[in-house]
This record gives sequence, C-alpha cells and structure tokens, in this order.
Amino acid sequence: MFKPKSAALLREIIRDKEVSEQVDQNFALRLSANFNHIKGLVDFLYGSSHQSKIVLKRLVNSMALSFKERSQELRALDLQRVSNEQWFTDQKWVGMMLYTDRFSGDIKSLHERIGFFEELGVNLVHLMPLLQCPEENNDGGYAVSDFRKVQPSLGDMGEIAALSREFRNREMLMMLDIAINHTSDEHEWAKKALAGDQKYQDYYYMFDDRDIPDAYEQSLPEVFPDTAPGNFTYQDEIDKWVMTVFHDYQWDLNFTNPVVFCEMLENLCFLINQGVDIMRLDALAFTWKRIGTESQNLPEAHALIKLFKACVQVVAPGTLFLAEAIVAPKEIVKYFGNSQEGSDECDIAYNATLMTLIWESVATKSSRLFHTTFNNIPGKPLQTTWLNYVRCHDDIGLGYEDQHAEWAGYDAGSHRRFITDFLTGAIDWSFAKGAPFMIEKATGNARISGALASLAGLEKAVEENESVQIDLAINRIVMLHAIILSFGGIPMLYMGDEIGMTNDYGYLQVPEHAKDNRWMHRPKFDAIKDKKKYETGTMEHKIYHRLRRLIQLRKETREFSDQNNIVRIDTRNERVLAYVRQDGAYRTLCAFNLNDHPEPFYADLFMEHGFLPKDRLYDRIGEAYLDLNHYNVILQPHQACWLSIK
Repeated sequence: MFKPKSAALLREIIRDKEVSEQVDQNFALRLSANFNHIKGLVDFLYGSSHQSKIVLKRLVNSMALSFKERSQELRALDLQRVSNEQWFTDQKWVGMMLYTDRFSGDIKSLHERIGFFEELGVNLVHLMPLLQCPEENNDGGYAVSDFRKVQPSLGDMGEIAALSREFRNREMLMMLDIAINHTSDEHEWAKKALAGDQKYQDYYYMFDDRDIPDAYEQSLPEVFPDTAPGNFTYQDEIDKWVMTVFHDYQWDLNFTNPVVFCEMLENLCFLINQGVDIMRLDALAFTWKRIGTESQNLPEAHALIKLFKACVQVVAPGTLFLAEAIVAPKEIVKYFGNSQEGSDECDIAYNATLMTLIWESVATKSSRLFHTTFNNIPGKPLQTTWLNYVRCHDDIGLGYEDQHAEWAGYDAGSHRRFITDFLTGAIDWSFAKGAPFMIEKATGNARISGALASLAGLEKAVEENESVQIDLAINRIVMLHAIILSFGGIPMLYMGDEIGMTNDYGYLQVPEHAKDNRWMHRPKFDAIKDKKKYETGTMEHKIYHRLRRLIQLRKETREFSDQNNIVRIDTRNERVLAYVRQDGAYRTLCAFNLNDHPEPFYADLFMEHGFLPKDRLYDRIGEAYLDLNHYNVILQPHQACWLSIK
C-alpha cells in the first residue's frame, strides 16, 4: 500500500549524498518495496516519533554501505536466487554441522578437505561458532567478543571468504552462526560499560540495585539452573547488576535501545558479505525482555527478526535466515513469520519437534506421540522449510506438549521421566548410554546429552561384544537418518555420526568442559575410525556406505523437495511410522519399523494411499520389489523403506 508520508521520508533519506552514492537500481527497488514494512516495524519497536526518523536514517545508511561492500559476484547470486524463491527447498540439499577445530583444526585445513563432504554427498556445511571469543568462558563459541573477527587459532575472515568462494564453485552452501541475544563480557562494548561509559552501559540491561532484577526474576526461568542459576550478575567494578540469562559471562543485549539493533545489523551484514549463504540466528526467542513474562517468544522479539529480515532483504536478498528457537511446537512455527507464502522472519527453522519425537519413538518403539503431536500443531508457510536433525551439538530437550502426550495415552510428566531414564541408561534393559543434563530439582525433568551412536545402542553393544545388538544399533542409526532425509526439509547430519562415533568421555579431563556434559557428544573427529569406513565389514563401513546411499537416493527423489507435500499415515500398528511424499505423479511411501522385532505393514494401506494391486512397488533402499497382493508386508527390525512404483 502506498503511504505518502513514508514515500516522502524515503525520498528525503535517499537524497542524502552519503546514501545515494552507494546504491544501484536493484538496491533502490528493494528499498522502496520494503521501506513501509521497515518503517512500521521501527515505529512498533521504537515509537513513531523523531527518534524513529533518526533510526530509519541510520538503518538506510547502514544498508547502503553494506550493499556497497557486497561483491558483484554475490549481487549476481542474489538476483539468481530471487528469481527462484524456492531454490533452498529442493531435495538436493544435504547438510553437515561441525566444529572447525574439532574436525580439521582450522579453516585452511577444512578448505583442503572439501572432498570429504563431496564424497558423502553433503553440499551444505554449517561451521559451528568460530567468531572471536575468550579462550575460557566462551559457551562453546556463543560468547562472542568480536563479531568481525575469527578466533585466531582458526584463521581469519579472509579465509572464510575464500572458503565460501570455493563452496560456490562446487555448488555448496556455507552456514555460520551469530549470537544476537548477548555478547561476551570481554566484548569491547562490555569493557567500555565496565569502564563507566553510559552509552555502552545502555547497550545492556544494567541496574543500580536488585529492585528491577527481582521483578524480572519472578517470572524468568533459568536456562542453566545447575551451572548458572539466576538471571543477573553483580559487577562490583561499577556497582551494578547486569542481565545474564545464559551464563554470568554472557551479557544480554538491550534491544529496546535502537542503537543496539543498528550495530547488530551492521555486524550481521558484514558477515553475510563474506559469502555466507545461511545465517543461523542463535537464541532468537530471548531477544526482548519484559517484566512479568518469561521473556521468550514475545511479539517484540518477532518484530526484531522481521526487521533484521527486511533490512537484509534489501542488502542481500539471496541470504537465508535459520531460526535457532528450541521452543514449544506451537511456538516454533511462528519464527517463519505470519506470511502465508514465504517468510517475513526466518526461511528455515530447526525442527526440534521432529528431533524430540524421533528419540521418544526410539525409547517407546511407538509412533503414538508422533501422530498426536503432528496432527495438532500448525503447519508452516509455503516457500519455507525445516532443518531436520537427529543430533546436534546441544542437548535433547523433551519439549512436547503435555496435552499431546495425554492424547497419546501417557501421563506427560512420568513419560518425560521414562524417556530420560531410558536414554540415559537408568533402566537396566535400555540400550542407550546418554547422560542427564540440567536436572530440574522440583520435577526431576532433565535434558539429555549423548552422541547419536551411543543413544542408539552402539556403544553398549560394542562394550558387551553383542553382534546382534551391534547390527540392531546400526539399523537404528540408518533408520533415523532415513527419516530426516525423507520427512520434508533440509537434513542436517552431525559430524562423526556418519561413521558411528560414540560418546567422548575425555571432556572430563578438560577443566573448562568438565562441568558441561554436552561435550561428551562434541568429540574431535576420529581419523582412525574415518579410515575404517573403507574397510568392508567394519561398523564404520556399514554405516557410512548406507548413509551415503540414502543421500544419493534422496537427491534423485523429486517428491522429497519440500512443498508441504507430506501425508502422514495411520498404520494401525504403532510400531510402524509411515508417510507419503508426493509431487504430481511422483509418489513415495516411506515406512519405518520402530521395533527391535519384525512388524507388519498392512497391505490395504497401500491401496488407501493410491497404490494399486497391479502396481509393482520398488523399495529403493532395499533394492527389492514388492508385489501388492492380499497379504501384509513384514518390515524387519528397524527397517526403513522408500517405496515407489517402478
């Protein structure tokens, strides 16, 4: 809608010589198309006043300067991607996440190992946080002390830019993190705040006494109750309390100060201009604080993301946002925004709900909660996609809705405790070897740490030298990956899972890691196990080559592209999970046996979902035909099938 006042303000800003010298026609068109939206968000967050006008002038100037610094190659890539808005929903994308130091040592060495990803079929690489941070007190890289520098031990920004160019040459994507909720207490802003500079004290939530902090604490939950209780830390140098929701060395940024937003936008655009394809926005849910609330998922937090998105759309419209919002299922989908087609917030979101339900299904060998959850949560907009994962660097949170558990026939609280006990091996018949993380004293609830292979039973089976259990564990590992590769979204593998790396207990010998058992599933890459993937008959060979085959099959299956084209099936057997993926005449039925024993898939279900008795179904994973007669298909323990007409 044309708004004369907004148009007049934009003309005034564009006439500014400092702005006009930086822009071209494409920038000007995008700015014109997005300006009303940007102004509305600024007005909502910072008030429609003289202050808002000042903020808008700085934002436009920042966008213009960032655009000037963007290379012609990246500008051309932007235009190419804008012409195909659904390019990232294609089934050809398969990702892997890793810590650079733990995988290769540094960026230069990683550059030399790009063939590792190509061999497996990975073409999207998420480099876990690598920006400059303190040697200690860094929260695994999420306590950033300089948003424009790489940790010196890993390399520099020039090497990041060179790596991104090589990725583009090989049709690969790069993802980096930015923690927008907080900085390290060793960031320049924090140091100036500690020196008494009021300007930089206003970058954070700082208070002279406990009155306001105590008011916040009435409703603020604790993120790390065991290791970092409370949400405020006293700074005796300045006799003030600073908000520290995560750790006492991570100071929460005060986005009610518009200067903070402008500074962080400039940092974000700087990183994007290094050639980053996807920016992972960390801890989005926490970015706006309000007394009397949990200060998560607030409307202002969503408005902040929308404002970041709208500004980046002007500068670098080919760049995607990934939402790191590990929140309740009904809240996750909101981070795509409220547009019905496309996203006005994040283009991609972690499918934490799927991850939780995958592990719940492993523990229960049942799809009941899977169905009651996905049948009762809102769908996502078109032209957005999920990032599907089995494991990541973080713990497993059991964030399903209590009501969904009750509809599945469980008591929500006791069911959480059962899953935790099962995955941490507290039940004597469990095959899993995880560890509880951040136990809630009041409820006994906990999150769960542990490597995928250890949670899936491989570590225990190897310790006990049980060949049958080893094979079952390998089948589980492959089945779980077959789900994320076919469910709808971008599958993201975790480094080392492709060769069955298990828990690393060496973290206990590292002082800065010993109090955080998440480091048990953040091991250094095992080069010896990696070599075994070429030795026929080894566990590593079996896992690697089966996963490599699944990745190849995914890329050949056009119906695995994400067009909201999934139909979940009530299999009438809770031990079997199944769904259909369809794109026009192309259709694949995916079925998974969650049990350690053979289970039937009833033949009439094929007919209910469009497969006729005359059709010859081909299982592309098992490379075998099924004839549809009047008998049931028997799925072997943890068998995964991708069935289509051939």
